[in-house]
Amino acid sequence: MKRRYFIWFAYDGSAYHGWQVQPMSNTVQAELQKAMSTILRESVEVVGAGRTDAGVHARMMAAHFETAVDFDTSAFRHKLNRLLPKDISVSQIKPVTDDLHARFSAISRTYHYYIHLSKDPFRRNYSYELHYDLDFDAMNEAAEALKSYDDFGSFCKTHTDVKTTLCHVTDARWIQESPDVWYFTITANRFLRNMVRAVVGTLLDVGRRRITLEEFRQIIEKGSRTEAGESVPAHALFLEEVAYDGALPDGRHNDI
Repeated sequence: MKRRYFIWFAYDGSAYHGWQVQPMSNTVQAELQKAMSTILRESVEVVGAGRTDAGVHARMMAAHFETAVDFDTSAFRHKLNRLLPKDISVSQIKPVTDDLHARFSAISRTYHYYIHLSKDPFRRNYSYELHYDLDFDAMNEAAEALKSYDDFGSFCKTHTDVKTTLCHVTDARWIQESPDVWYFTITANRFLRNMVRAVVGTLLDVGRRRITLEEFRQIIEKGSRTEAGESVPAHALFLEEVAYDGALPDGRHNDI
């Protein structure tokens, strides 16, 4: 009889064509399934909490899988980390009940998008370098306005098969990490494809005074992707956390 497990892991997405398995492209899901199947000696399918696009990173991603093989979770985690590429690391594996689902049981996801305002060779692979003045007060006003809406079709990649563009944003703001480094944090119950990068691109238009707060609101209300700003590059985007309702730990600690 198969048993369900949750697995928490992190990855540097630079070398991958996103999370989901794709023909002729290397993905995080493919690497994880290959390593797990090798160790367990049976075909394993991993169901992720969501998708990340090509080049996007995850500090904490969750997934579930099922297997009939009995194993020690701590030993299995150590074996996985030895077999997986260096840009993927597993932090925890835990048996769960069959009704817990990595995607549908999640109550929120949090993303961070990083920017830096001066040349920095050590940030260039994980942060978006900008060289113009930004009004962060105005950008935070606009970010706060996101919580007043529930339809984000303006920030959804066109020609996708999403059934709804409704999302519930509970947090959205710019945070200063150091004099020249900022990041945008946003939490919602779900995200549309390309949504965070499109939101950030449009907020940068606010910060550059290309559009006003009222125009930002109008962009959301029109629901047209062509009205919003350009999507910012993927390399500066991180999935920071996938949260559940307390039935699961946060995945940040190793097995004990």
